[in-house]
Amino acid sequence: MKGIAGFYYVHVEGCGVYECKAKGIFRKEGVKPLVGDDVELDVLDETEKLGNIRRILPRKSALVRPAVANVDQALILFAIVKPNPNFNLLDRFLIRMEQQNLPTVICFNKEDIASAQEKEALRASYETCGYRVLFISVLENRGLDQVKAVLSGKTTTLAGPSGVGKSSLINRLSPDTQMATGEISEKIERGRHTTRHSEIIALGGETYIVDTPGFTSLDMPDITKEELGGYYPEFREYEPFCKFRGCAHLSEPSCGVKEAVEAGKISLVRYENYKILYRELKETKRY
Repeated sequence: MKGIAGFYYVHVEGCGVYECKAKGIFRKEGVKPLVGDDVELDVLDETEKLGNIRRILPRKSALVRPAVANVDQALILFAIVKPNPNFNLLDRFLIRMEQQNLPTVICFNKEDIASAQEKEALRASYETCGYRVLFISVLENRGLDQVKAVLSGKTTTLAGPSGVGKSSLINRLSPDTQMATGEISEKIERGRHTTRHSEIIALGGETYIVDTPGFTSLDMPDITKEELGGYYPEFREYEPFCKFRGCAHLSEPSCGVKEAVEAGKISLVRYENYKILYRELKETKRY
């Protein structure tokens, strides 16, 4: 259910939660239990609920950041304003989820203080990529029925930057679980980290949400510049119209993707982020 400082808290149906350590063999093999793992454990003390994890069962999915296993989907939460969304960071996260073939829903909080134009620009940028986009106000309890419907019957990892309302959203969805909420720094309009570890929270009816620490950066060391375009689903429809096989969609003539951007069929924000990430990957591999 959660892991803190080398201790892992394992829920056993009908028995409760055991505080466990992981056997040394995991360290030797460079493996560690993740929140969401199904495990086998040896009970050391039934009264104190102490145990040792002896085996990690096969995972159907595993993410590095956030570090979770066996989730069905991701819900990524950003604020529409205060703080303004970092689209480059959002796209990096979406690429990570595309790598894992993990369905992702994008949720924008604070719609109560956003304009209709701001919401429509976000919808146009990301629904054209094939992602479902939700607009909510945790403060005013608006749009949360949509979130509950998306989460129902699934295990969902909740992720996003600090200060966008993740802990407040969980408090709304699970009143019995009161997560600490942070403030927004007025100087830099960034959230202060309140969640320090990942933790599974049961919402009832086979519905679980994994709260994860906020992040302000996301590296992509295992992706090459040649692979990058494959993680932009909106490019696929237009790549057959590129003149050159292996087109990078940058300076090449007769590029179907660039023509789609110019025609407004592909988000300019997404395309500009693609160019930034391509250059970054190109420079990273050079050194």
